[in-house]
Amino acid sequence: MALPDLLKDQLSLPLIGSPLFIISNPDLVLAQCLAGVVGSFPALNARPKELLDEWLTQITGTLAAARAAEPQRRIAPFAVNQIIHASNDRLDDDMALCVKHRVPIVITSLSAPTDYVAPIHAYGGLVFHDVTNVRHAKKALEAGVDGLILVCAGAGGHAGTMSPFALVSEVRQFFDGPIALSGSITSGAHVAAARAMGADLAYVGTRFIATPEANAQEGYKKMIVDSAAAEVTYTPLFTGVHGNYLARSIAAAGLDPANLPTADKTSMNFGSTRIKPWKDVWGAGQGVGNIREVLPTAELIARMVQEYQGALTEMAA
Repeated sequence: MALPDLLKDQLSLPLIGSPLFIISNPDLVLAQCLAGVVGSFPALNARPKELLDEWLTQITGTLAAARAAEPQRRIAPFAVNQIIHASNDRLDDDMALCVKHRVPIVITSLSAPTDYVAPIHAYGGLVFHDVTNVRHAKKALEAGVDGLILVCAGAGGHAGTMSPFALVSEVRQFFDGPIALSGSITSGAHVAAARAMGADLAYVGTRFIATPEANAQEGYKKMIVDSAAAEVTYTPLFTGVHGNYLARSIAAAGLDPANLPTADKTSMNFGSTRIKPWKDVWGAGQGVGNIREVLPTAELIARMVQEYQGALTEMAA
């Protein structure tokens, strides 16, 4: 296992902050990168679509200036998430902007990014694809991606059901390239554990929602701090794809998390209630029970670095 050259000596911690729908913005991404972990955001978060060009200009300019001012500082590259699906009518335009700004890492989701790998490779960028099973991992590799993100049981949002031990082990039988692992990772010790089981990087989302930089409602952040793993509900109801959501947010939206109705795929009306996924019902992973305060991103990463180094020392003892 080895990190790509793009990431070598650039990270304070082998970690990617996952792209969080609505929540990830330039403030969060820059705070992550400047603290030495890969920050990312979904291209669709930039609305209207013209805003994406502005965000990419801001992020690339800020990081370039920081590197010029402190050449020895570990400043991580950033990533943009692209949804590869016919419903994403912005995809070609957004990909063109990624190429224009030479985005270091493009994270693709849903379909394999067959038509988009070559343009990113042409300027030296990397493509990582997120998967929940072995079949999708093999399809992504056939498309020529550089790395895989394994979204395992317990991850926030659209999570898989496989144990990280099982999925990492099976993928390692046919892929020796970069793997990022997702699923309830909230501490530096967890990052060390991910490395020990065969991953190169941790992929962390929910923990970064509880930061001042995250574009999330204060009630959302407080609910993460107050919740436990048993209060995370796994259901396909809200988007048609299984995902993990805070049970308290489901209840606040007027539904019983323990007795959810059958979804009408043409409508999100439940009686007199219309529910908007992500806005009214909040995604979160099972790691919420280990999140007990809202911390600035830089402080959180510094703490995780200490925890990671401590865990490595213990494992070596």
